[in-house]
Amino acid sequence: MALVFSGCSQKQAPHYQATDITGADYARDFRLTDQTGKVRTLADFRGKVVAIFFGYTHCPDVCPTTLSDFAMAMKLLGKDAARVQVIFVTVDPQRDTRSVLAQYMPAFNPGFLGMYASPEETAVLAKSFKVFYQKQPPDARGNYTVDHSAGTYIYDTQGRLRLYMPYGEGPHAIAHDISLLLRN
Repeated sequence: MALVFSGCSQKQAPHYQATDITGADYARDFRLTDQTGKVRTLADFRGKVVAIFFGYTHCPDVCPTTLSDFAMAMKLLGKDAARVQVIFVTVDPQRDTRSVLAQYMPAFNPGFLGMYASPEETAVLAKSFKVFYQKQPPDARGNYTVDHSAGTYIYDTQGRLRLYMPYGEGPHAIAHDISLLLRN
């Protein structure tokens, strides 16, 4: 009988919508410049849940959809949104300059940060995050797209990598998982 009741008192593990990657040995940290010109690392956001997405501002679909989903999730979180930092890391630093990111990010949420590094630093960072990206050949007018991974990494308030949110999960799933991380 004691065994039956002892199982009831154990804390249930949270049920995330995203993939739980707690303990992963990659995507540990970053050193990037944000759209205000400030150099940031993951430690700067201790006490907040941090969501990091790699993309580019000229992206026709995945990037604006993901940022819109996170913006809607922040609304669903209400006052808890103040304890969340969404970070967009460009994989196209040639076009996504500080001024471009400063105009792009507030269109989704004034608290979202756009971050960049040199092309060489971006390549090293993307590899450490297991993020794929590849610039496509430009068209006759010089326009090009960049193929890239489409998921978001989410860290808990202690700066530990916890979740990988696949593209297209939607704002309710994002808000659900962030709420769980804020409570634990």
